[in-house]
Amino acid sequence: MAKRKAFLLRMNPALWDELEKWAADEFRSVNGQIEFLLRRAVLDERKKDVRERGRDDVPPS
Repeated sequence: MAKRKAFLLRMNPALWDELEKWAADEFRSVNGQIEFLLRRAVLDERKKDVRERGRDDVPPS
């Protein structure tokens, strides 16, 4: 398993509360939920970039 990068993230307490509820609904930790959302955003952005270049193939994730 690849080594994971640790970093400090400050956020609004109301946002934390929302993430905590959302994570609990999906049986994830808040950290896992944030990582899931970031990964999905990166993949969506990659797909968008490929479409904008006019190619049909999506690079592997």
